[in-house]
This record gives sequence, C-alpha cells and structure tokens, in this order.
Amino acid sequence: MKRISLLIGLCVLCALTTIKAGEAGVAVSHQAKADFKLTADPNSAAWKNVPAFIMDKGRRGENMASHKTEIRSQWTAKNLYLLFTCPYESLHLKPNPTTTAETNKLWEWDVAEVFIGTEFDDIKHYTEFQVSPQGEWVDLDIDRKPTPPKHDVGWNSGYEVKARLDQAKKVWYGEMRIPMDKIDKRPAKAGNEMRINFYRIQAAQPNRVFINWQPVNGDNYHTPEAFGRLRLSAK
Repeated sequence: MKRISLLIGLCVLCALTTIKAGEAGVAVSHQAKADFKLTADPNSAAWKNVPAFIMDKGRRGENMASHKTEIRSQWTAKNLYLLFTCPYESLHLKPNPTTTAETNKLWEWDVAEVFIGTEFDDIKHYTEFQVSPQGEWVDLDIDRKPTPPKHDVGWNSGYEVKARLDQAKKVWYGEMRIPMDKIDKRPAKAGNEMRINFYRIQAAQPNRVFINWQPVNGDNYHTPEAFGRLRLSAK
C-alpha cells in the first residue's frame, strides 16, 4: 500500500511539474474593462492592480539583476497595452528628440522593445515596436525570410506611446498602446496567444547593456525561434 501511495504521489508530482514547465516562457495580458489614457505610471488607477512579469536576463541568459525590468500588459477588443518599468545605471539619449514622428534607428539609443508575431505558421514574420525614455518611437514590419531580411520602417501601425523619466530614482517608464488589428487578424478574446519577446538596450558603449525576456542565445535580438508567448486572460 505504501509503495502504491508513493507511486501515485510521484505521478502527481510529475504531472504538476509538467504543467509548470509547460508555462515557461508564457506571460499574461489581463483584460481591461475599457480603453484608458496612457500615463506611463504603474501606480495609476489603470495599472496599480496589474501584476508584472520580470525581464532580467542578458542575451545568453546571464543575470542582469541591476536592470531588472518589470513588464505589465492589458488588453481590450481594440488595443494591446504594455508598460515597462526600466531601472538604469546610466542613460544614452538621442539629442534633439522628436515625439511627433517616428525615429528610425532608435535602437542605437536607450529603448524598450517588443516583437510580436501571430502567424504561427510563419514565425519569421512579425512586428516590432519601440519606445525611448524621451517618448520617441518607431514601429516596423519584419520579415526574416528574404536575404537580406526585410525590416520595413515605412510600415505604420498607428500605435501610441508615453514615457516618463525619474532621474532621482534612476528609473524610466515606457507605455505602448498597440491596435489589435495591426498585430492579429483574429478578433481579440481570452485564450488567444501571440508569439512575443521583450527587450531593452541601455547605456552607451563600452557599457552598453542588452536585456531580454527570453534569451536569444546570440548577439541578434531578431531570433524568432526564441520567442515566448503572451496569453490574453479574462482576468
């Protein structure tokens, strides 16, 4: 009887371990009651009860605890919302920033980024969105199949950003509102999943820092094989 009980216990443990392991690389976006104004403030009414998931790994999985980044996500029928909380040691900002037009090659400066793909049968086609501490932005349509790959900066999603910089606390906040119909052909509903990865680039050389949610295990963030998943939740 003891042996049977032990075997049952081991089976249950294995099942639980499998379920837990199956959730690795999955982040949750929580359904909002309605669309809301961008504030770039995790303590605002829209965000204060939304749990964060953590991005604190380098490109090869090394610990980047000093740049531990919190990411929160919400969704509505029309939009996907993302909020980055980005601690930093030093800033590398573009002179003469503009927030009225997109900034090509924004990734040469400090940014938070997200790559989103919803074509599960074509993982090398996805979209890219960036926000800087100064509220600059750029969005691109990416196709990694051709040689050379296509990075279409002329594509326009109509997404919006908001940034806030707290130099006293050495943290900056970046928020995005991305139209759902620009990233997914499906109607938004609980249970939908997107292929996704999150990134930051921070500080100037030789102290440039690269942080990602799911390590790309190489030098190039454009590694769709490394994407995790974002699941739309009804809660």
